[in-house]
Amino acid sequence: MPEKIPKFPSKFFRQAKHLSFQEISFEIAKKFFFGDIPQNDLEEITHGAVNFDAPLKPLAGNIDVLELFHGPTLAFKDFAAGFMARLMAYFVKDSDKELTVLTATSGDTGSAVAHGFFKAPGIRVIILYPSKKVSEMQEKMLATMGENITALEIQGTFDDCQRLVKQAFADKDLKQKLFLTSANSINIIRLIPQIFYYIYAFARLDNYSPSCKREAGRDFMPLIFSVPSGNFGNLTAGLLAKRMGLPVFKFIAATNINDVVPRYLENGIYLPHPAQKTLSNAMDVGDPSNFARMLELYDNDVRIMKKDIIGMRCADEETVSAIKDVYRKYNYILDPHGAVGYFALKKYLDCWRKAAPRAIRARGIFLETAHQAKFADTVEDALKIKILIPKRLSAYLDKEKKAVLLPADFAALKEFLTPLHSA
Repeated sequence: MPEKIPKFPSKFFRQAKHLSFQEISFEIAKKFFFGDIPQNDLEEITHGAVNFDAPLKPLAGNIDVLELFHGPTLAFKDFAAGFMARLMAYFVKDSDKELTVLTATSGDTGSAVAHGFFKAPGIRVIILYPSKKVSEMQEKMLATMGENITALEIQGTFDDCQRLVKQAFADKDLKQKLFLTSANSINIIRLIPQIFYYIYAFARLDNYSPSCKREAGRDFMPLIFSVPSGNFGNLTAGLLAKRMGLPVFKFIAATNINDVVPRYLENGIYLPHPAQKTLSNAMDVGDPSNFARMLELYDNDVRIMKKDIIGMRCADEETVSAIKDVYRKYNYILDPHGAVGYFALKKYLDCWRKAAPRAIRARGIFLETAHQAKFADTVEDALKIKILIPKRLSAYLDKEKKAVLLPADFAALKEFLTPLHSA
């Protein structure tokens, strides 16, 4: 966690609509890195990372979709990966030690990290992913790069991959031999650039009063973000944005059947379990790392947390139904993860309309975290149409997979990592 969470004055959010995405991102970055990095260097890092858009598009009435898939690997992780790669390269440029980035992925993190750090000087990247539990496209994008990128195919789940990474950081012997860091959301730097697009989305809302409280002379239209959630880094970034002053009324923690956080919000008991495979595979996490940060933000008090967060789960059949529904009504194609976010938001807004006074109308934004082509099989099965694969994705399908198969055992991982010390 940051030592402290900086705040913006309310006027910043009123003025943000006049700023570009890069300008908003730089203002946020300055809040966290002031005094650590010269402003000119930080501006170059931020502008270099935020070099593609995150458009907010109206879907239906009071529902908007925040498209986060316009980066190089067509997934929201591109924002964080590009920022981290530039930031880490900045810090190691004068070092004589090679930095080893150790990262677990349930799908999109791996490809974004591989692309963001590809050929970065002084940095070696090792990506752990669960065997046969990511899509073919995801696997090809993270396991075909070569150069300074190594893919480890782990015979287990994402939770196993995540556990192995954490064990590596806790191992004194490895820490002495290797200069280790992570590109997972266990690294707080991964979350900071994800704050960028929450505030940017707010700035792009039309005819919206920047308040989540009833105020004299203002229409009260509560703002709700629905966040497809697995490891909960994306939601935690939104919560940090709220602590910085972003006027959000509620966040929806939208999960698939791996619903340990919605269950916690219901009964106050956190009970992790082995991840179950679903159509929204990037969210197949049974023990999310960022839950610890969520607890920290709310003083380990579920009653306080529930004031800001609503938990909702979505089964595979409901995911498919959401994909069909949105395509039929709005001619918009969702990926399975965005479908979970839409399903949860629609369900919440339907309940809101029944319970709230007629004069109070909520505004909802759900996050579309990946391009539908990355999950073409699922979408094509649901809609009975052919999904056009963008050239930047299809180029990976003909590449040769370069992955090392390992058991979900720390001794095996340590044996693989140790020779890197002398490499």
